[in-house]
Amino acid sequence: MSPLNYNHLFYFYIVATEGSISKASTRLNLTPQTISGQITSFEAQMGVTLFDRKRKKLYLSEMGQLIYSYAEEIFQLGDEVKHILKKQQPVMWHTFTVGITEVIPKVLAHQLLAPVLMMKERVRLICVEGDQNSLLADLAVNKLDCILTDQALQLGSHVKAYNHLLVESGFTFYASDSLLKNCHSDFPQSLSELPWLIQSKKSAVRTRLFSWFEKNNISPNIVAEFDDSALMKSFGQAGFGIFSSPTLIEDYVVDKYDVKIIGRSDEIEENYYIISPERRLKHPAILEIVTAAKKQFQSKD
Repeated sequence: MSPLNYNHLFYFYIVATEGSISKASTRLNLTPQTISGQITSFEAQMGVTLFDRKRKKLYLSEMGQLIYSYAEEIFQLGDEVKHILKKQQPVMWHTFTVGITEVIPKVLAHQLLAPVLMMKERVRLICVEGDQNSLLADLAVNKLDCILTDQALQLGSHVKAYNHLLVESGFTFYASDSLLKNCHSDFPQSLSELPWLIQSKKSAVRTRLFSWFEKNNISPNIVAEFDDSALMKSFGQAGFGIFSSPTLIEDYVVDKYDVKIIGRSDEIEENYYIISPERRLKHPAILEIVTAAKKQFQSKD
């Protein structure tokens, strides 16, 4: 098959957008005969009919509608390229692509990554969410610069990468006003038998929570499990159960979800890591994240 003639595709796109050859000729500053000949050549090359001609009007055929959808995307992307080149020259962007595991609280991810956008260098931050295994696969083929996660890379992993601890946090427990009356002063024993909203098995903290339950003789009545921590908090706000989240973000949780703090525990420790291909960090954006995290969160201790 011969290469696609993009001039022909462009003439077809303009005619389809304008709705007639005469309007397209005005826009392109070409004669109607020239455009009509280009469309005919394009149809012959493609071996399809792009327009149905009825009463001197042009209507896209079924195949024409399909090709038009592709052409529209192609030329929109072309316009974006021209816009970027015009706007950014001679300043160049550096792209920084971060994989974020789904269980990381969005507000914490924001706090950890925001310093990247305040660097002197012009950085375009790209955030990609997914499970740890899929993100590690992308890191292995250089689709990601690093991963933000609550699970350290295990020894013996097939991915050549390294853990860099960002921050540690204890856990805080919350309840809506409607549940608070059932939470007596003898924390944490008062949590037993209450309805619980809990992190899914994807979260590294889940195992530590259950160990803490057993140690404190707590029998949680688990009514729902969540991959998305924000969704879990929304259910907690509505009074469906008590829930927990890192103490680092407790001010935000109380303010955003209008819940009360039942208690805290440092026995449940959540660690957050950057997983990077670099053993010794050199990437300026990752260094910025690590440095800012130490300043921001250690100052709160």
